[in-house]
Amino acid sequence: MKISLLVAEIGSTTTVVNAFNDLDTCPKFIGQGQSATSVLEGDVNIGLKGAIDDLAKNLGEESIDYDELIATSSAAGGLRMTVHGLVYDMTVKAAKEAALGAGANIKFITAGRLRKSDLRKIQEIKPNIILIAGGVDYGERDTALYNAELISEMNLNIPVIYAGNIENHEDIKEIFQGKETELYIVDNVYPKIDELNVEPTRKVIQEVFEKHIIHAPGMEHVREMVTGPIMPTPGAVMEASQLLYDDIGDLLTIDVGGATTDVHSVTEDSDEISRILINPEPKAKRTVEGDLGVYVSMKNVVEMMGKEELTKELKISMEELENLIFHHKPIPETNLEKRFVEELTLHATITAVRRHAGGLKHLYGPSGKKTIAEGKDLTQVKYIIGTGGALTRLPNRKKILSEIALSNKGNDLLPNTEAEILIDNHYIMASLGVMAKKYPQVALKLLENSLKGE
Repeated sequence: MKISLLVAEIGSTTTVVNAFNDLDTCPKFIGQGQSATSVLEGDVNIGLKGAIDDLAKNLGEESIDYDELIATSSAAGGLRMTVHGLVYDMTVKAAKEAALGAGANIKFITAGRLRKSDLRKIQEIKPNIILIAGGVDYGERDTALYNAELISEMNLNIPVIYAGNIENHEDIKEIFQGKETELYIVDNVYPKIDELNVEPTRKVIQEVFEKHIIHAPGMEHVREMVTGPIMPTPGAVMEASQLLYDDIGDLLTIDVGGATTDVHSVTEDSDEISRILINPEPKAKRTVEGDLGVYVSMKNVVEMMGKEELTKELKISMEELENLIFHHKPIPETNLEKRFVEELTLHATITAVRRHAGGLKHLYGPSGKKTIAEGKDLTQVKYIIGTGGALTRLPNRKKILSEIALSNKGNDLLPNTEAEILIDNHYIMASLGVMAKKYPQVALKLLENSLKGE
């Protein structure tokens, strides 16, 4: 069978392949195949071929021919980054927002001058990219230059992105001249006080990731099969969210996975909140919660909820709960297993969104009470979108998402009860994010179809 476009999602444990046809006329999602990811075998193509074979079987075909194959990847540790800025609440926060929005796993963050112990930690982490920021334009220069000197002397052969004070550009080039390090200089992520400029850095992070992912263990042969772009999987979900924002407006995308819960928001602050907001927030923001997952991190979520509470919610004995925990599977099968995972997903969803969202705080002084806002304002969100395994497959997925607005304790900047719940029914949002690089209108049409369940 001939397929126009295959999109592979190469995960740490599973590789999924989504097939799309008729891109020029009436684009259609026609099927999915999956296989175990084969990074440990030293060649990710083994798992990729297995997923394509599974797709052929699901479509009732002998074999598959395709015109193009593009991919997202979180295998081989995904996109590991370290971020080094000047002041934590300013340049460090801006650089962190840029890295997270690009789909990175941030392994280490520093503010101010690097110490010897920091340099040792960078060496241990072996990041895919190092991001240096610091100083508003025409402001403080020395910290970023000092940090760049120390990083260049390590000669790690790891790409470095500089996104700090523009006055340092020439000095930064000089520092890295003659070194093995590949240097990228981009616009300042924090050009003025209370102004974020994260998009140029996000774009370059993804370009560097695509260029270097082929050197990751097990990924060396990926270019033998993948003909187009490769993006970090969380970055692709953000790309799809931004594409959809341009079409329907302010939205929140939630992906509850086995190990983490990712929250992506694309929304502007309300006029009322922007007047009292103490630090700027990016329009497109991603947070990732490494302690909130429904398989790898399941025991942690159970601990947070409390076993007594779970037995009450599920109306089961402690012995039955312990049995559920002991025999927990990646994909629930029985009704009780599904109800258990729904409770975990509900807790992970609400906790992750509340961590992502900002809130109101009341300060009391000589002149009386003053209200300030801190963090991301989600009050303008019109659509809440569920993607990922749990929120696209569980029976009560819509009810879980509707609980977000109901969980507001009064001062949280959460979406209100009028926000519409949408589900990525085909579970293809990440695939469409990477597809949007070349076929934005096609990706948007397919995303609309998935949200309608067509």
